Parts: sequence; structure tokens; C-alpha cells
Amino acid sequence: MQVDTIIIGAGTAGLSALREVRRRTEDFVLINHGHWGTTCAAVGCMPSKALIEAANAFHRRRDFEAFGLRGAEALRADVPAVLARVRALRDDFVQGPGATPQKLGERAIAGRARLVSPTEVEVDGRRIGARAILLCPGSRPVVPGAWRAFGDRILTSDTLFEQPDLPRRIAVVGLGAIGIELAQALARLGLEVTGIDAGETLAGIADPEVLAAFRPLIEAEFPVHLGVEAALEAAGDTIRVRAGAAEVEVDAVLAAMGRRPNVDGLGLEVLGVPLDDRGLPAVDPETLRIGDTEVFLAGDANGFQPLLHEAADEGHIAGRLSAPGAGAGCCRRTAMAITFCSPQVARVGPPLSELPEGTITGAVDFARQGRARVAAKAAGVLRIHADPGDGRLLGAEMCAPAAEHMAHLLGLAISAGMGVRDVLGMPFYHPVLEEGLRSALRDLSRQLPGAGASDLSGCEAIGHEALD
Repeated sequence: MQVDTIIIGAGTAGLSALREVRRRTEDFVLINHGHWGTTCAAVGCMPSKALIEAANAFHRRRDFEAFGLRGAEALRADVPAVLARVRALRDDFVQGPGATPQKLGERAIAGRARLVSPTEVEVDGRRIGARAILLCPGSRPVVPGAWRAFGDRILTSDTLFEQPDLPRRIAVVGLGAIGIELAQALARLGLEVTGIDAGETLAGIADPEVLAAFRPLIEAEFPVHLGVEAALEAAGDTIRVRAGAAEVEVDAVLAAMGRRPNVDGLGLEVLGVPLDDRGLPAVDPETLRIGDTEVFLAGDANGFQPLLHEAADEGHIAGRLSAPGAGAGCCRRTAMAITFCSPQVARVGPPLSELPEGTITGAVDFARQGRARVAAKAAGVLRIHADPGDGRLLGAEMCAPAAEHMAHLLGLAISAGMGVRDVLGMPFYHPVLEEGLRSALRDLSRQLPGAGASDLSGCEAIGHEALD
């Protein structure tokens, strides 16, 4: 069988690529192994947010007394009911992607694909040739081999939401974005949670001052052990977890140590390009092309940024540039990452360590921010970085209430090449959390040439002699 384009993988990147491929041809096949749908909708961002929302709603009872509300002690979390709602929402989210095989008919092939040459793949003994091949195989949670002996007492983000109930004591190993989100949610639902990470950071925070503000807020909710490896051993019906000098017995361990690209068995070695120690080839970030082949690697599997919006963009790029004579690559969007813990953690642009020497920083502490105090969410910091000469915004990192919204505002501003005073000239309502953003920008403005200039622009002549 010969087609113009083969797409391997029906996740976010694969479906995004499919949309672009279909703009120019119907001569394609989409090959997928396992469930038809995206990691985000099935086991990632959407079910986790459903869990987080329930946990945060229950956690708010702790603020009731401060608000003058009584009776919080009578509330309880029905964890099986919480998980049932998560699955109900999840099942609705996956309906669209899950219907792909029915919509495509014979152009959708269920099976495990393997490259046999740069222009041919094999699926269950059947060979299919193509002018272009788009690899979007996704990723899976990392679970150390020795841990598999504990069976279903080792949970991952792929299996957590399928549980009818959760055990009382859980150790979360890995405190990046996924680990922090789930650990805090489980703790807020009343489980005994212990967090462990071999690194010295939380939620991927790169700015030491943001980390210093965030860590005590998390440690107030559950014990955290950083810079230590987790060692597991059987202890009857429980698991004994050692983390440095600390030791805890738990009923289950949630492995949240990242995700591994699904490239084993994919046949990348036949492309004739070097592979790194993860089995991955070098991929052009602007075209997603592997070497000088017509094979593209997009989405979580290429190891760039395992985020839905990045995977969607990469599928778009690969699908568009796989067309004959498509030309140059695509400019990538301003980098953005958000962790939906409380307070939320976000970074826009590169981390501070990658910004030019001499970069200036403006900051605000949300402990005294008016709207945050009214909402009983007064905690966290925001740090914004800018060029010391022209004030152009370069990046930001924060742990703050509503960080998701401030990150988007800053992402838009950075993408548009705006400077500190350009953003200060935009409207800020009162009282809103974004006034904290303005405070950080004013801190930056004072460090720029011409400090003390008005936030407002001078008025142009309006053509009326008596008023101009």
C-alpha cells in the first residue's frame, strides 16, 4: 500500500497534524496503538483539573471562620464521589478524539507501527509506504523497573483517576508540575501525603526567590523532602519509603517522575541519524524534521515541552511543513508553563538563568495585595524581568493567586515586543489581582532611564483650537 502521508499517533500532536494534512490531501493513513484520544483529555490536564477543583473547593472550608461562616467542621470529602465526577467529565472530554476511527474509516488503522525505512512503516505485518511520515507517538509515565513488583500499589497519572477510591496514605515521588498538583489535591481531600523529589526545586521553579516563597506554602500542607532519592521496600500490606533520613509507611506510591517518549520499538534507527541515550534523534524545533528526511517527530515524544499547546503547535508545524515544497519552518510562540497548584506557579519566557547579564527585575509580594487579602489568598510573589536599556519585557516567574491569567497577559506582552511602560499604559481596574502585576511593573519602571514618567501617554492634538 502506498499513500502520500502516514501519521503515527492519534494524540494532540497527531490530531493537529491530521487537520493540516487534510487541507491538502485525503491520501493518508492515521495509525494508532492503544486508546484513540489525547493524554490531556484522558489522563492529563483535564481530569487532574477536575480533581484539583474538588480539592480546592473542600479546602476553602478552612477560610470559613475568617469570613464569618460557621459549620465547616460538618463537611467531609466523599473521595469515591469525587473520582466518579472526574471520570464522568473525562469521558465527556474524550468523546471527540475517541470518535476518530469511525470518522476516518479505513484511513484509521489500529496497531503498533514500526519504521522499516525513511519512507515505509510496518503495522502488524502489513507494509505501507509514504512520501512523508509524521511521528506523534506520545509518552508514558516513568516507573522504575523495580517498583513494578508492588503491582497496583504503584499509581501514575495514567491510573490514578481509574481508582474507585484512594488509600489513606500516599507518597508522591516527583514534585514537578504533575506531582505538585496531584500531591496538593490529595492532601486537600484529606489523605496523608508525603512528597519526595531527588531535585532541589518544586513545580519546576527556576527562580530561587520564587521557590523560597513557594516552598513554605506547600510544606504547610504536607511534608516535603527534597534532594533525596526514594527507596521502596515491602512492609506487609504497606510500602516503606525511605527518603534520606526520613522514613514513612504508605498504602500506595504515586510515581510522578516525568514521562518517557514512546519511541522504543518505533524503528528510529533505520533513519540513519545518531540517537541520544534516550533513543531520540536531533529534531529541528522550527520544522520538526529529523535530519534531511521526510520524517517528522512532534509532540511529547521529541522531548521539547510536554504540554498540550506545544504538542498542538508541533502537530500543526509538522502537518504543514510535510507538504511538498512547504519551505521554511515556523517561529515558535513565547514559552509558557503553568502549574495549577495553590498558589499557582507560572513561567513566561526563558528562566532567569538564561536571560542576558544585567537584566533588571521588578517584584511584588502578594501578602499585602488588597484583592488577595480580601479573598484570603494573600501569598506568593511575582518577578518580571526586562531589558535595562529599552525596558522590553523578557520573562517572568511567579507563584501567585490567578497566576494563569497574569502569565497570559505577560505572554501576550512579550510576544508583542512590549516594554514595561507600554504595559503600564494599559488599563488596570480596581480592585483586581492584576494590580499586583502593575506594582511589579512600576518596580521595574523605577529602574529604567527616565524614572518617574507618567503611566499615561501625552494627548495628541484633537483639532479643536480652544482645547488643544
